[in-house]
Amino acid sequence: MTNSKLFLSLLVAGAVATGAAQAQSIKDAKAAMQAEQYDKAKAMLQNLVQKKAKDGENYFYLGQIHLINDKIDSAQVVFQEGVTNAPKEKLNTVGLGVVDLEKGNVSAAETKFAEATQGLGKKEYEVLYYIGRGYIDAPKPDYKKAVEYLTRAKEMNAKDALIPTALGDAYAGLRESSPAFVAYRDALGIDPDLLAPKIGQAIISRRAQAYDAVIDQLTTLSGENPNYGPIYRELAETYYLSSIKAPEDKYREINQKAVENYKKYLSLTGDASTDAKVRYADFLVYSGNYDELKTVAQQLSTIEGVDAKVYRYLGYIAFLQDKDYAKSLEYMNTLFSKVDTSRLIGRDYLYAGLANLVAGDAAKGAELLKVAETKQTEDENYDEEISETAFEYFKNGENEIASKIFAVPASNDSSDYFFDSNFYLGQIEYGIGSKIVTAPEGTEYTPEQAAEKLNEAKPHLEAAVKSLGLVAAAEKKEVVDKYKLPALYYKGLTELALDNIMYAPENAKGIFVDSFTQLLAAIDASGKADDEANKTYAADAHNYIGYYAYLKGDNAKAKAEFDKTLSLKPGDPFATQMIEAVK
Repeated sequence: MTNSKLFLSLLVAGAVATGAAQAQSIKDAKAAMQAEQYDKAKAMLQNLVQKKAKDGENYFYLGQIHLINDKIDSAQVVFQEGVTNAPKEKLNTVGLGVVDLEKGNVSAAETKFAEATQGLGKKEYEVLYYIGRGYIDAPKPDYKKAVEYLTRAKEMNAKDALIPTALGDAYAGLRESSPAFVAYRDALGIDPDLLAPKIGQAIISRRAQAYDAVIDQLTTLSGENPNYGPIYRELAETYYLSSIKAPEDKYREINQKAVENYKKYLSLTGDASTDAKVRYADFLVYSGNYDELKTVAQQLSTIEGVDAKVYRYLGYIAFLQDKDYAKSLEYMNTLFSKVDTSRLIGRDYLYAGLANLVAGDAAKGAELLKVAETKQTEDENYDEEISETAFEYFKNGENEIASKIFAVPASNDSSDYFFDSNFYLGQIEYGIGSKIVTAPEGTEYTPEQAAEKLNEAKPHLEAAVKSLGLVAAAEKKEVVDKYKLPALYYKGLTELALDNIMYAPENAKGIFVDSFTQLLAAIDASGKADDEANKTYAADAHNYIGYYAYLKGDNAKAKAEFDKTLSLKPGDPFATQMIEAVK
């Protein structure tokens, strides 16, 4: 999504008169940009570039529009034209440096910034200002560098309110709330009507997740300035972030307010261009509104020459909504082939990785997911998204897909979802393996058939034992409380299947006895032995331990175990039958 800080860098006056549509001065173009009427500003600047080809400032602001629309290559072309046609205007060299930052080439950017800042005149403080903004708005911001350049800009001109506003943004990025607030206050001291620092002060608390307070402040600002669109964009982002932390039953209601406020923003800026629709689609991706995204993406896909990012939206929708994984992979591959890697976001790698996993290319899928995690923003948690995606498939009975996705966090012991994923992966693998070794109802395998089925099931059963064993051995209290008992139970059942006790009892090694013994001890230690689920676990454990004792000729131990089963579950058919056998 277009970074909100990039938008903020262009906010100055409050209620700005944007001028008539036909106005062609740089002042009018800037005013349109300040109101985030980017399509209108773009038309003006394109006209100005044609009429005043030697005025380098026109190229610079047109390049800024392209950056906002995530058209990095177009911005680079325009900035280069500015350098060629107006070599004395240093802003376009700054613009080229910002393009380098967008592409991740920091050293090239620094070289251009050094060139632009040589021999600066006092009136050229904007060169320093826009370098500072470039570092703030970069995909990987460098807020310390931004403070350095903006401080120099302030030394050259202490009366431009945009400079302390940008300093406020930089300090906020460093999570230094006090100096950020002071900087915004300084900006308002220069121009009390300026909205950018007021918005900045409101959203400082967003980093502390004080979303209700931010929403209250922004709502107050919108009441005072009802026609100023950018406030509603900030409200949209804040509602989205608030929805993530909201109770599940409130998520959709709050998230929908994010969409409503973004639509309000679009209506106030009056921008119905394709670029605006693409920015809206970016917001829908960012906020997870895939129903609305599907509608917008389908509209965009019919527009000739539309930004190749449309394949991003189509790929996400094919995966998440249509569950057409082959099509999703096709769209994501197209996106990766048509878009410069600097324009790919973490979520692109996330869904390309998931699509590859589901398609069967586990190695490529895992590789892409690792890249995704390096690109996630502070507002994103792909580890959580991967796990939740897997769980959704698990709930819907799509276990083959779920297991492929669970395998990613299950193999990463630093993941917050390591134990959850191993538990569910273990359950899935146990289910697959036990189904293979269990003869269809009404039939019975011969010993040869049983051995063949066990060999087929063995990789799944062994994988289940490994995953469930990791969970059962966990020492974290929350994992112990949530998973220890069922993990030991299913681990024991899995080992029971591996021991082939049903078809070759004479060869049983009792590999399951330890898990069931641990289960009984854990139930006693839990203080919840009377829970019905735990009584069932314990009864089964006693039955299986007792049966193994019976197979080994220890009838006394076997009887003691079956007696314990019957004390927990009177009338248990297996224990009742076996009591007679061991008399």
